[in-house]
Amino acid sequence: MAVAVVRDMRSRSRLETPEEFAAFEQDLLAEFVLARSSAGISDGTIRNDVAAVVELREWFGRPLWEMAPHEADGYFGRHHRDAAMGTKLRKAGAFGVYFEFLELRHKPAIHAATGFVVECPLDEVNRPRGGAHARLRIPPAPCDVTRLFTGWQDDLATSRKYAPVARNYTACRLMSLIGPRVSELCLLRMGDVRWELGTFGKVLLRGKGSRGSGKKERLVPLINESRALLQWWVGGPRWEFDSRLNEPLAPMFPSERRSADGSSSAVTSDALRNGLADAVDRHLPAHAGRLSPHLLRHFAASDLYRNGMDVVAIQEVLGHQWLNTTMIYVHVDRTHIEDAWTKAAARASNRFAGEPR
Repeated sequence: MAVAVVRDMRSRSRLETPEEFAAFEQDLLAEFVLARSSAGISDGTIRNDVAAVVELREWFGRPLWEMAPHEADGYFGRHHRDAAMGTKLRKAGAFGVYFEFLELRHKPAIHAATGFVVECPLDEVNRPRGGAHARLRIPPAPCDVTRLFTGWQDDLATSRKYAPVARNYTACRLMSLIGPRVSELCLLRMGDVRWELGTFGKVLLRGKGSRGSGKKERLVPLINESRALLQWWVGGPRWEFDSRLNEPLAPMFPSERRSADGSSSAVTSDALRNGLADAVDRHLPAHAGRLSPHLLRHFAASDLYRNGMDVVAIQEVLGHQWLNTTMIYVHVDRTHIEDAWTKAAARASNRFAGEPR
């Protein structure tokens, strides 16, 4: 990260024009970056913190020193109501550090230049906290996931409704292989699978988007047997719903419901969740009520990591903005603590045996 040249803002007079306000905000942000860098914070962490601050500024529409607690309530309580608790905690941490910087270094200058007394809008009442929903999610063991999908696949031959069961099986199996979100599978279209791209083919997924930016798109390689799975689905069970396989906008995973023209609508997330819950009840009862589509996403991340994929590549597959989020997903399979303990034990054993360390 390049070191920015910043100006001393303590002599600023009253700001008048929008251009002066914009320049003042930019100077504050540049000085914040320099201060965090001088504290030894990594470039990646600084970039993530700045991105969170800029996102808050765009949502608020005014300089952040004008933000009051009730407006922060709206940001976390409405705009980010459905965000994962880990995401809320990281963003709250970034905001807290930025406002602390403003208060410690520039509170008098901001008041002189704008008339506002800067104060962090996060307090003990509205600050996001970790809780039951922020607990570490531990996915099932590989043998349990194999048992689930083996039993589920066996059900296909005797299912009263073959097509919906095959659809639910395929979608959930795909979650366990490359980790798409359930909402991304509901948006998936026939034209989103590009068999010719890369070594394995790729699928275009539309994930979470920030306010006003729409869905974020990413191309995910069809690795880890996911290509064969989708080829089986498209070449067989998908025909049970309709014959629109060559129409790019036709849903990859259709619903039993029909549109006005007789074609199938896209499956809903509830249908996929219920299909998974039924299969878990039958084939993995020890995980009944606990194995969700999101936990299959955690399993995919852990499984890819366990098979040698590096964390940055897994971050791209899952579509995470924050590398720290990916680290949470693969945490249970990391062995750095065990490795360090083993090495320490070996050193201690050698020391007591009189061997060189």
